[in-house]
Amino acid sequence: MIRYLALGDSYTIGEGVAEQGRWPLQLAEALRREGFAIMDPRIIATTGWTTGELAAAMDAADPIGDDWGFVTLLIGVNNQYRGFGLDDYRDEFRALLDRAIACAGGRAARVLVLSIPDWGVTPFAESSGRDPRTIAAEIDTFNAAAHGVCDARGVRYIDITPVSRRHGREKAMLGEDALHPSATMYGLWAGLALPAARECLRAE
Repeated sequence: MIRYLALGDSYTIGEGVAEQGRWPLQLAEALRREGFAIMDPRIIATTGWTTGELAAAMDAADPIGDDWGFVTLLIGVNNQYRGFGLDDYRDEFRALLDRAIACAGGRAARVLVLSIPDWGVTPFAESSGRDPRTIAAEIDTFNAAAHGVCDARGVRYIDITPVSRRHGREKAMLGEDALHPSATMYGLWAGLALPAARECLRAE
């Protein structure tokens, strides 16, 4: 069985949805339907975590090991939300990605990164008074930095940001807090990630 490690924040733990609605679990189930012998993921993620907090949680976890057959990473929205700098994000993301690769036994081809979705289109953001154009611009900058790091490391990168913008105002795509995605939205993310995940699992 392929062991799967999912690293992230509220988007990975699935704030407000049932366990099976989380996108990593939906992705694992989709892979099993295609014949891949993959386990449900071990998730290291909590709502509100920044890159630095995810790194600290990994330090505090039981020895994670380096025998994971598949690792996903989605992190950074809370860096943007709290107004943290781009350079720090890039450096901390690079360090996390290197750790993710190490968890996969040094196999960058077994690691998959998802972009930061745009929470600025949600009703929650509208009620907060934050400028959605500023949020979008900052998220685009963070995502460009992460994408560049992934390219330099040979890690597959999936851009889920456009679908988050396209559907982020729709009630069916949101949880009760009008901020975090519903299981339906997570299903769209899992669908976008599936072709690349398939390639990851076929890589040596």
